[in-house]
Amino acid sequence: MSIRVFCLGTNPWSLWPTLLGLRGLLVMGLILGLQTTSSNAFYLPGLAPVNFCEVNGETNYCQSSIEMYVNRLDSVESVLPYEYNTFDFCHDFTKQSPSENLGQVLFGERITSSPYEFSFNKSETCVKVCMKSYDTAKEDQKKKLDFLKRGMQLNYQHHWIIDNMPVVWCRDINGGNKYCTTGFPIGCFVTQSGVSSDACFMHPEFNKTNTYYIFNHVDITISYHSENEVDWYVSKLVSARLEPKSYKHVDENHLTCNGTPMEIPGDYTDKLNITYTYSVKFEENKQIRWGSRWGYILMSMSHTSIQWFSILNSFVVVLFLTGMVAMIILRTLRKDIIRYNQDDIQKDYGWKLVHGDVFRPPRHGMLLSILLGQGTQVLIMTFTTLSFRGLKWKTNFLLTALLCPGVVFVDIFIMNLILWIEGSSSAISFGTLIGILALWFGISVPLTFLGSYIGSFQKFDYPVSTNQIPRRIPHQDFIRRPLFSIIIGGILPFGCIFIQLFFILNSIWSHQMYIMFGFLFLVFIILLITCSEATILLCYFHLCSEDYHWWWRAFFTSSFTAVYFFAYAVYYFFARLKITGIASTILYFGYTMIMVLIFFLFTGTIGFFSCFIFISKIYSVVKVD
Repeated sequence: MSIRVFCLGTNPWSLWPTLLGLRGLLVMGLILGLQTTSSNAFYLPGLAPVNFCEVNGETNYCQSSIEMYVNRLDSVESVLPYEYNTFDFCHDFTKQSPSENLGQVLFGERITSSPYEFSFNKSETCVKVCMKSYDTAKEDQKKKLDFLKRGMQLNYQHHWIIDNMPVVWCRDINGGNKYCTTGFPIGCFVTQSGVSSDACFMHPEFNKTNTYYIFNHVDITISYHSENEVDWYVSKLVSARLEPKSYKHVDENHLTCNGTPMEIPGDYTDKLNITYTYSVKFEENKQIRWGSRWGYILMSMSHTSIQWFSILNSFVVVLFLTGMVAMIILRTLRKDIIRYNQDDIQKDYGWKLVHGDVFRPPRHGMLLSILLGQGTQVLIMTFTTLSFRGLKWKTNFLLTALLCPGVVFVDIFIMNLILWIEGSSSAISFGTLIGILALWFGISVPLTFLGSYIGSFQKFDYPVSTNQIPRRIPHQDFIRRPLFSIIIGGILPFGCIFIQLFFILNSIWSHQMYIMFGFLFLVFIILLITCSEATILLCYFHLCSEDYHWWWRAFFTSSFTAVYFFAYAVYYFFARLKITGIASTILYFGYTMIMVLIFFLFTGTIGFFSCFIFISKIYSVVKVD
């Protein structure tokens, strides 16, 4: 999972578990976990608080210097994130940036030091950070300015960090509520036709057409909670907020941080100076303690207020339907078994009639075995791959270890090329790619071989024997044909996840926080139940109609939920997102296809093994001559 605890998979690189196989990632996760303690403390609510006090330098108890770090910039209108240093902002290359581990590299995180540094409880006003000059007659400076304009046009967002906390930007919305985000825009843009971006609402003077307004000033407010520890009065930071503003600094020697906004005309062809400034103030907060300092971020974010009634209603409906499925199957099966085992019954009928063919190996059993092997890795992290009494376990091992991960690798490799061409921070280097391949072939593939080798000695005895000659299947009407049942079988599982899916997609593509992991776990459990029971029910109906080709049908019945997943992702792209550009569109659907493939294997494996266990159970309790 992504190291960003409160944001689920904010970057599509978190899909690498399918590439490596969950078995290999057990070892990889251990390696990353050891490194998470230090480097990824910027995202975790740290276990060790930092004490601050008004002293010069640092002591054994506290420190006075507060450093601010900057992360990559992203946008809801583009899938491409960029490092902070890609834009021509103020930099401090003399400071050493935090080291990055493999997890941060894959997730596209690029945390670097910044020239912003404060002293605890020392308020400052209109402090100059740097000045950037642009001469449009010079090609290199013109490109920097154009890239900055492009960032404002696509609403790219800063992400700053103070004391392991994201610096949030809160603004008033309708109803007197606060809307808070962990990022704030570079600036805003008013088009030639007068249409302004979302951030231009901040100031009534942001109204000139074909004009960019850059936020070159920030008012930072840092709150702290003071307490007495070990005979030393110390403070801990509990919140960090800011408000971006735009000022045109006329006199660099006498900065006032007020007046007209910093305008950049769209057709500007002269020299331009942009001065970056900040103001900081400290406030004592006696209500919020360090242990609960993340609460104000989560509670104040209106867009994370999940529709509790809708989710609860979905749970009730899903539980009711699954209860009905279970009741129908149990009552009907009980009557069938009693009738089939009565001595006066002379003629077989229904699902008992196909007992000699129900365990006949399916067509393309090798491919089904490979898909189930991959699905099992995603589902329960086991070393098991399914082989239908076949002797080609070596071929099965190779394809299980290489087929689906290979498809994912090719997809991600193509996505990485696009990221590399676009100069995105999410593009992984060649050396990191070699490291991932080494983990794949050095850990996942050998463990797959070991599991296949051990599994080749295991034999499963079916409860009934298979006839030499396949039984003829009677004509099936439309509603009993495979396609219809597969389409119907995926509706119920999708119905229990689509609400959570909306918020998860918001977390991934709209950079919103996701915190309802308790509900997510409940939805996951209900998804398992609905996939199992829907597949078992349809499988039972087909057996009653003397159709014993259940192997592939069981897999596709529940895995068809992934098709609805993809259809919803397409709808979400056109209805909810503002992504523009061919590269971003390709990246969106490329990453979506990886998620769909994972979900396809996951749900298909649930349905197959549920049906397999069900069939094995019912045929083991009936008398067969």
